[in-house]
Order: sequence, then structure tokens, then C-alpha cells
Amino acid sequence: MFDFFLNIIGRDMGIDLGTANTLVYVKSKGIILEEPSIVAIDKNNNRILAVGREAKRMVGRTPADIVAIRPLKDGVIADFETTEKMLRYFIQKIHRNMAFARPRIVICVPSGITPVEKKAVLEATEQAGARAAYIIEEPLAAAIGSNLPINEPTGSMIVDIGGGTSEVAVISLGGIVVSQSLRIGGDEMDEAIIYYLKKEHNLLLGERTAENVKMEIGSAFPLENEEKMEINGRDLVTGLPKTIIITSQQIRQALDKSINDIVNSIVEVLDSTPPELSADIMKRGIVLAGGGSLLKGLTERISRETHCPVYLADNPLASVAIGAGKCVEDFSTLKRYLRYSK
Repeated sequence: MFDFFLNIIGRDMGIDLGTANTLVYVKSKGIILEEPSIVAIDKNNNRILAVGREAKRMVGRTPADIVAIRPLKDGVIADFETTEKMLRYFIQKIHRNMAFARPRIVICVPSGITPVEKKAVLEATEQAGARAAYIIEEPLAAAIGSNLPINEPTGSMIVDIGGGTSEVAVISLGGIVVSQSLRIGGDEMDEAIIYYLKKEHNLLLGERTAENVKMEIGSAFPLENEEKMEINGRDLVTGLPKTIIITSQQIRQALDKSINDIVNSIVEVLDSTPPELSADIMKRGIVLAGGGSLLKGLTERISRETHCPVYLADNPLASVAIGAGKCVEDFSTLKRYLRYSK
């Protein structure tokens, strides 16, 4: 009988609505969907042609009447209507055989967004088919998903580096004591690589190629064995295809400003942290989450600058979604971390 009821209303979901990727955690099932936050639209009739991976394959390859867009920018909704359609698509993809499924949804937002931006997220979630929408700040979700002891009277520091934002927070007794939200993340790093190669080599790269370069040879700290990579782009002088060899030292130079901004934010948060909690962080260390935390040498760079031990979360890419998922699994206990739409 209970399963029948679930089939009508839909299973509760936790959604990490990221600038780069959307992850969906379904109650009792875990993370069952991970797709790029990209939508392909036919400009002639405003019809959605593809969402997620299928749409990402179209980026930079579409004819004039088709556009592949990201409806979120810097962790917030830039295109309300498209975000709502994307969320509806993901909800219906999960509840395939439930035409009227209206699940309860916990959705993650950056800690630095405005009340208006929060309201936009809640409204988009409800219009996409949620019977009730709740939001949780990403640093809290990442800390819950990384199994940090956030309810204890000790300081836990989480740094969540996503596609559009980087969140730095010190958490104690179930609340954020000090935090900063930077609109810097993986996307800005990709743009920094594109700008560097344009300036230094007159080479124009696409977004996907820049992202591949970052993942393959990008680093925040000198590597034991520096790497090289052959990349293809368009020569800005001749307009013809061009191939060059790029080194990890050059990409590190391109990424340096973005990395510096993130490190400086961590230092500023530590500087504003009460001394007792600072002592806890010195002992327990800083935990990194989010896709950007996988950049080679980042833990070493942050540790060198802050003089604190630095660790990667067990599952950095999914920490925020897992945290939202734990909230739907144990809703009555963890609902105090959530904000409701009404």
C-alpha cells in the first residue's frame, strides 16, 4: 500500500542544481541522475530539443536556429523558464511511469544568494512539479554529505568549489558561523584558460576543449612530473585550424588568479573565525568538496597557504547532492537546516 502511495505522489528528492551539473538523489535509492545543466532550444518555436548530456554534445556544434544554453549562471537562475523546464524534465525522467508524480524536493543553493534569487529557485522547483520545495545552503549540504560533525560544538570547515561558485564556511552546532560565497568556480577557470591561450598564442578554444585541458593538465601547485598536451583550436590571425603543444606550467599560470581568489577567501574566513573554532580547524583540517576540488595540487596549495591540513571529501562531486539526500532520508531530524517555500 505504501509503495502504491509513493507511486502516486513520487519519491522525495534532493537536487544539487549546479551551474555545470545537476545531481538528483531519490529517497531510498541514492543518486540516480547526474546530467550537465544544459538545454538545447530551437529558437524558431522556443521548443526544447535536448537536455543534459545530449544537449552538452551540441555545445559549439549547433546551426544558427538551435542554441545550447546553461540556464544557471554563478549558481543562480539566469533563465527562469528554461530552468523550470529542465527541472521538470529531470523529475519526469526519474518518475517515468508516474504522470502525476509530485515529490517533496530539497534543493541546494549558494550561501551568498539574495532572497529574490532564493524565491526564484523555490518557484521554479514548485512549477516543475514539486508538491513542496525546500532549500538548503550548499556549504551545509556539502558538510552533511561529507559526514562532518556539524551538530557538535567544534569547528568544521568546508570549501565547496562548484562550476559557478566557491563556498567557504565554518560550521558549528548545526549552523554556519562564518562564510563567504565567491562567484568563481570551474567555469571561470575554463574562461581563464581560453583567455590565456587567446592572448599568448592567438588561439581560440571552445569551452569543452578548455575544460578538457583543465582536467588533463591543469594544476594549482607544481607537479612532480610536469605534463604536456596537444590542443586544437582556431588561429585568430589566419582563421585556420591550428594545433599547439601546451604545458602544465602554462595552464597553472592561466589558472593562478582564480586559485588565488579562492585561497584568499579561505584565509579571510579563517581570519574571521573565533579562536576556539580556529584551533579545531587546525586539528581537524579543511575539507574540500565540489568538482573544482579535484584540480591537481589544490590540497597542497591550500595547505601551504593556510598552514592547516587539507583533505578531499570521500565523494567530492556528489557531496552536496548526498547532503540534500540525507535531508530527505531523515526529514524530521534534518528539516531545521531547510527553508520552506511558504
